[in-house]
This record gives sequence, C-alpha cells and structure tokens, in this order.
Amino acid sequence: MSTSLNARVAPLILAIVLGCRGSEAAEATAKMPTTPSMTEAAAPPASVSTLLARSTFSDPKDQNVDIKRISGDWHVQIKSKPAFDIAVQTILFPPGAASGWHTHPGPVFIQVKSGTMTFYQSDDPTCSPQVRTAGQGFLDLGEHPHIAVNRSDAPAENVVTYFAPPGSVLKFMASQPPNCSF
Repeated sequence: MSTSLNARVAPLILAIVLGCRGSEAAEATAKMPTTPSMTEAAAPPASVSTLLARSTFSDPKDQNVDIKRISGDWHVQIKSKPAFDIAVQTILFPPGAASGWHTHPGPVFIQVKSGTMTFYQSDDPTCSPQVRTAGQGFLDLGEHPHIAVNRSDAPAENVVTYFAPPGSVLKFMASQPPNCSF
C-alpha cells in the first residue's frame, strides 16, 4: 500500500477496530486530527471593507441639488432630488476574494489603489472580464448585478465612492446571473 493511501486509510482502519470497543472508539475518532482532504473545502477568502466617511449633501435653500461646473472643454453636473449621500470606503481583497454578486442604489466610482481587480457585469451577454490595475478606475452605475474579483496572486485594494439616497443601504446582494457561470 502506498504511503499516501496508508495515511488516508489508517484512520479508517483504526476507527473500525476501535468501533468494536464501544463508545471509547467514538471519542478517540472525534479527537483524531483532520487534514484538509478529510474536511469540507475551505471557504474562499473574504474582502474587508472599512467605511471612511459618509455625509448627506443638500441645499438648504432648495430641495433640488443641481451642481454644474464648466471649465474649458470639461463639464460636470450633479443633480439630485432632494439630497444625496456620498460614502467612501476602502475594500481589501486578498487573492481569490470576491464581492459577491450585488447592486447599488446609485452610481459607484471604484479606484483600484493597488493590485489588480476583475469586474463582471450581468448585463454583458458574454460576461467578459473587465480588468483594472492600480491607478485605474471603474464606474458602476449600480443598475444591474455585478461582481468584483481579485483573480491575481497578490492582495488588491479599492477606494470606493458611493452616491446614494440619504441613509440608504450601499450594497444589495443579488443572485449569480445565468450568463456568468464561472
């Protein structure tokens, strides 16, 4: 018998032999060390989120917020009725970690601070990966389920800015779409 097979079969043989001795066998078996091959697969690593700040923005003179800035060829405008929250958090993704499929109540600006992140959108029929590296951004409109995954061998960190209704939950978990079967 090979050494590898011996290592897997020996506890079984020991349990069978001890099983003839009554409840002492059950206690001895329960105390036996287990190896990963003898237990369920380990859970994937989890991301760690830290909320840095969250504030409500409104115009005390008008319930409608309309901010507009034009500088040369650059234009930006933010409209909201009656107000909006901006929340900023960091999310650390160990290698292999994922956000889970989810949506948001408003747009989310994601900055990859370090590492490499892969984003998938449920409304993409081919569920193609969208890879972003340190210094690159990803705009999530929050309208459909999506997932962020660290597929690299190194940790990654994102700085995430949410625009949301005042007091709203920032993330709603969603089911995995049928077109994204990875």
